[in-house]
Amino acid sequence: MGLTMEQIRLNTDRARRLMHRSREQRFSVGAFNMDNQDVLIAISRAAQKLNSPVLVEVTHDEVTAIGIQNVRDLVDNCKREYGIEMYINLDHGRSVEVSKAAIDAGFEFVHIDVSQANHDASDEEIIRQTREVVEYAKITGALVEGEPHYFGGSSNLHTEDIDYEEIKKTFTTPEGAKAFIEAAGVDIFAVAIGNLHGKYPVPKVLDIELLKRIREYINPDSLISLHGGSDTPAHYFVEAAQNGVSKVNINSDLRYAYRTNLEKVLAENPDQYAVVKLMEPVRQAVQAVVEEKIAALGSAGKAEL
Repeated sequence: MGLTMEQIRLNTDRARRLMHRSREQRFSVGAFNMDNQDVLIAISRAAQKLNSPVLVEVTHDEVTAIGIQNVRDLVDNCKREYGIEMYINLDHGRSVEVSKAAIDAGFEFVHIDVSQANHDASDEEIIRQTREVVEYAKITGALVEGEPHYFGGSSNLHTEDIDYEEIKKTFTTPEGAKAFIEAAGVDIFAVAIGNLHGKYPVPKVLDIELLKRIREYINPDSLISLHGGSDTPAHYFVEAAQNGVSKVNINSDLRYAYRTNLEKVLAENPDQYAVVKLMEPVRQAVQAVVEEKIAALGSAGKAEL
C-alpha cells in the first residue's frame, strides 16, 4: 500500500534531521543492502536491539527482483513491527528514470550514479542527469546522493590485492568535490579516499587526512557518504564519523555472512527441503554483522522514533 505525499514528506524531513544529527553528534548511519526479506529482518532486529537508526538500500538487482513498491511496503511493515527508525536508499541508481520511480515510491534517499551504467559518461552528462534528479526530488524532499566518476571494486569476494597506486588516481580532491557538489546540487557526496566496494584479502586503508581536507573545503551543509564499507577496519569508521561522514554503505560483509551460513545449514540438513525452516541461523549471522557495524559507526542509541 503506497504512502501519501504527506507521509512521504514527513519521512524525508525526518531523514534530513537524522543526517544533521549525525553531523552534530559525530556518528555515521549504516546503509545496509537488502538482498531479500531475511536480510531485511536481520537488519531490523539489529536496529531494534541497539536502538540505532538504519538505512536499508537496494541496487538495480534488488529493484528488478523485488520491485520498488514492494521494497517500500516491506520496509514499512518492518518499521511498524519492530518499532525502529529506518529509511530506504536507492543505491547506485543507474538512470534518471529509476531514480524518479524511487522518489515517487517515497524512498527517502536516492543515489543517482550515471557512471554505473556508462563508465565512459562525460562530466557534463553525469552532472546534467544528476541535476535532473535533484530537481525532481524537490517534490518529496528526498535526499539525493551523487558522485563524479565510476567507483572502483564490486560487491563481491575479491582474490586480488588492492593496487593503491592505481586507486589513488581516482581519489577525490577537495576542489573536485566542491565543484561537483555545486554543479550537481546534491545533498550527499560519495567520497573516494581508499574505500572500495567488496571484500579483499588485505585490509582497506583510508586516507583520513584527505577526508579532513575535503570536509573543510566543501560547504558545511553538504553531507558525505562512504561507499565500500565492507572489510574496513573499525577504527576508520570512528575516524570517518568524527570527520563528517554521515552515511556508510555496507553490502559485501552481509552477503558473505548470508551465503556462507546458508551453505552451512544446507549441508547440515540435506534432507530438509522446506528451506524456510533453516533460515533462522542465517538471519542471526547477518544480524551479528549489522550489530558489529552499528557499534563501530557509533549509531547505537541514536534512533528517534
